[in-house]
Amino acid sequence: MRNALITGAAARLGRAIARELHRDHRVIIHYRNSATVARQLADELNSIRPDSAAALHSELARAADCEQLAEQAVKQWGGIDVLVNNASAFFPTPVGSASEEQWDQLVGSNLKAPFFLSQALAASLARDNGCIVNMADIHAERPMPQHPLYCAAKAGLVMLTKSLALELAPQVRVNAVAPGAILWPEQETVDDTSKAKILERIPLARTGNAEDIARTVRFLVSDAPYISGQVIAVDGGRNLNI
Repeated sequence: MRNALITGAAARLGRAIARELHRDHRVIIHYRNSATVARQLADELNSIRPDSAAALHSELARAADCEQLAEQAVKQWGGIDVLVNNASAFFPTPVGSASEEQWDQLVGSNLKAPFFLSQALAASLARDNGCIVNMADIHAERPMPQHPLYCAAKAGLVMLTKSLALELAPQVRVNAVAPGAILWPEQETVDDTSKAKILERIPLARTGNAEDIARTVRFLVSDAPYISGQVIAVDGGRNLNI
């Protein structure tokens, strides 16, 4: 059985991805602050299939954090075959008020950590033709107002996806998923009027759900052996009308 590490897997999209991959993988649920829910998810998955899930903590702020998490993950079951870089900070940084700390947090979680985790796990991933799936964003190509640092970090992650696909080939495939309107952000209040305006610009006229993302990740992991270096938008067509 293959082993998957999903960062930021205690809640929201990461939680759905962990559940979906658990169907035929052992999963490591990485968390930063959500220890209780991460362990609850691991217990839930282990009740379905014993010794098939584990929760590991890491800040991921420094390269050393990523290397330590990679080492722990490899030790858990002898290797990692799938890495899903899902952990992500998201908040507005309007020009004129953005701080260096915000830069470090947004670029760190969305770009720095995915690179150093991928680097630390490259040997394990290559051993059995593994893969990496990065969680990008449709706003990596079309900017979101008042979010220049987040958009820049995600744009960097898209190029990192393509670069790693070249650097790690042919043993490791690397792709990305770019969600659109799936879950409303926890850190920001989105009023009904704003939600309606966003929905008006989605050709499918509805938001998606976490399972839409999870199933796409599973497709890239399990059913796409000849796909690498690609970014799949899962957005109901929103990128056509930004």
